[in-house]
Amino acid sequence: MVEKLAIHGGKPVRESYLPYSRQFIDNEDIEAVSNVLKSDFLTTGPLISKFEKEIADNVGAKYAVAFSNGTAALHAACYAAGIKDGDEVITTSMTFAASANCVRYLGGIPVFADIDPNTYNISPEAIKPLITQNTKAIIPVDFTGQPAELDQIMSLAKEHGLLVIEDAAHALGATYKGRKIGSISDMTMFSFHPVKHITTGEGGIITTNIKDYYEKLIQFRSHGITRETTKLNEYHGSWYYEMQFLGFNYRMTDIQASLGISQLKKLEPFIQKRKQYVQMYNKAFENKNEVKIPILPNGIDSSWHLYIIRLDLENLGTSRREIFDALQKENIGVNVHYLPVYLHPYYQKLGYKKGLCPNAEKLYEEIISLPLFPTMSKTDVNDVIEGVNKVLSYYSN
Repeated sequence: MVEKLAIHGGKPVRESYLPYSRQFIDNEDIEAVSNVLKSDFLTTGPLISKFEKEIADNVGAKYAVAFSNGTAALHAACYAAGIKDGDEVITTSMTFAASANCVRYLGGIPVFADIDPNTYNISPEAIKPLITQNTKAIIPVDFTGQPAELDQIMSLAKEHGLLVIEDAAHALGATYKGRKIGSISDMTMFSFHPVKHITTGEGGIITTNIKDYYEKLIQFRSHGITRETTKLNEYHGSWYYEMQFLGFNYRMTDIQASLGISQLKKLEPFIQKRKQYVQMYNKAFENKNEVKIPILPNGIDSSWHLYIIRLDLENLGTSRREIFDALQKENIGVNVHYLPVYLHPYYQKLGYKKGLCPNAEKLYEEIISLPLFPTMSKTDVNDVIEGVNKVLSYYSN
C-alpha cells in the first residue's frame, strides 16, 4: 500500500522546508562589501567599472554597463535600440513580465511568439509571420538558462533589419555552439537577483559589442546626463554637465558591485554544482512516464538557472495544482515559471487574448520547477527526488 502523503496526515519527506532557490554568501563576499562601507565610495565609484570589465571579459563582449536591476537594464536596452510609441517588439510569453514590460515603458507594443514545445524557448518559426513593417526588435529569452536558437533569430533579424536584445537573466555562463552568451546578440541582459547564478542583491547588466549602444546605456542610467566635453552643447567649466534627454536613475552602487566582483569568482563552481544536481534529477526521472525532463539540443550548454519537469497530467489523473500542493506539504519548495505574460490582468486589459500562444499556455499548465541552487547538498537533492517519486506514485495509483 502506498504511504499516505503529508497532506493526508503522513510524515513529510523533509523536516525542514527546502526553497526552490537561495543565494550563497560567504565570508569573502561579506569582507568585500565591508571594505566598501569603509571606503570613500558607496554609490557609483571605481568598483562599477571594475565589475563591468570583469563581466565583459567573462562573456567575451567589448562593453558592459551595470544597472540597479535587470528590468532597468532591459528598459535601457530598449531605449538604446530606439524603441518608441507604436514600435513592435517580438518576444516570448514564457518569461517573467519584465521581458515585455521594458517595451511598454517606451510606448512600444510587445508581440508574443509561441514557444518550441520541446525546448520551451521562443520558436524562430513562430517569429517569422509576426514580423511587420512596425517591428523594430526581437527579445529572445534564454528560458531556464538554455540559450534560444540564436543563429536563426539573428539571421531573421539581419534579413529584416531588426535588433536582437537577448534576455539572458537565466543564462550567465551558458554557451551557444561554443560561443558564450553575452557576446552574440546586439545587446544581452544578465540579472543578479539573489536566485540567479551570482548576486549583487539586486542588479543587472547589459553587454554589447557596439560602442553607440554602450554610450547611450551609460547616459540613460544616469538621468540622461553627460559630463563628456565632446558631447556637451556648451561648456561652462570643469564642474559643468548637461541633461540631454530624459533618462533614469538606474545606477548600481559600489556596494552591489563589490559583492558582484566577489561572487563572479565563484561562478564556475556554482554552475558545476547546478549541473551535477541536474544529472541526478535526470537520472532519477528519465524513465518515469509521469514526467518529461528538460531537453538540451546539440551545441547548447545551459547554465541551469531552473530545472523544470513537465507533468503528464492525463496519466496522473489530477491537476498540476494538486501535485504542487502535495510537494509543498512534503517541504519541497517547488515553484512555477511562468504564467504566460499576456495572461496577466494588465495585458488582458490591453486586449491580449487567451489562446494567443497555445504551446506556452499548455506548458504553463503542466510544469513545476524543482529546487536547484549550489548550496543544496546531495541529501537535499535526494529528498526532492524522494518527494517527487512519493507524490507521483500516490497520484498514479
